[in-house]
Amino acid sequence: MIKKYISWEEFFVLLKPIQKQISKEDIVYGIPKGGIIVTNFLNCKKTVNPKEATIIMDDIVDSGRTKSKHIKKYPKAKFITVIDKQTSSKYVGYIVFPWEKSDNDAEDIVTKVIEFIGDNPTREGLLKTPERVVRSWQELYGGYKQDPKKILNTQFTQKYDQMVILKDCEFYSTCEHHILPFTGIAHIGYLPTDKVVGLSKLARLLDCFSQRLQIQENLTEQIASALHDNLNPMGCGVIIQAEHFCMKCRGVKKQSPKMITCALRGNFFIDSVKSEFHRLIFQ
Repeated sequence: MIKKYISWEEFFVLLKPIQKQISKEDIVYGIPKGGIIVTNFLNCKKTVNPKEATIIMDDIVDSGRTKSKHIKKYPKAKFITVIDKQTSSKYVGYIVFPWEKSDNDAEDIVTKVIEFIGDNPTREGLLKTPERVVRSWQELYGGYKQDPKKILNTQFTQKYDQMVILKDCEFYSTCEHHILPFTGIAHIGYLPTDKVVGLSKLARLLDCFSQRLQIQENLTEQIASALHDNLNPMGCGVIIQAEHFCMKCRGVKKQSPKMITCALRGNFFIDSVKSEFHRLIFQ
């Protein structure tokens, strides 16, 4: 996305016509958090209660949802913003104000989400939430920084022609459709040629792909393909059983169903091999 960085000089130029719109009698409420920052630079009476305000102040109108919500809720107050992307074509892309560090853009987005769902990001319990959420994302979506080829790079020469299975390995992932978690267990098996990998590598391979925005079908296929392409076994198979919170807490709201997906490669399509894989997993 294109980013437009507003300098302090440009910001103060934009602030001058706004200051002229505010009289001594006006009471200004700044919408968290950008509107609050803008209001702090103005010579005006301020309030933390929007019901008392004659002016509602924000830093930017982007989609217009915040503006529409406040106009509808406080019709007697005048809505003013520093930049209105809906009425001006000068500002395109993502606008970064001078008080916003580029490495904190993600925290700003979380702040806007908190505001959108109807809470106040400046209240005590939420002050550090954007920072905590971004830190959690680094762990929850750490799979994007992992390379399945490197995970499976350490291999050992071993004459072993029977099935190797990692069974009941738990995982956590995030549904790419609703950004809600799904969790369950994975069973990963392969028939070696002359190479094997450490058992932990199969678990790391699972984490590599599960710690991303996913759908279960794709997750299953990715693990099987990575194992097949990098280890070159005679065959491999992946079975995943998972419960999806996008089905539990919204939509149909069904609590018990589990989704099962399967991906096979090479000799695992042979009925006898497939049957052995299933037997060893589900016995």
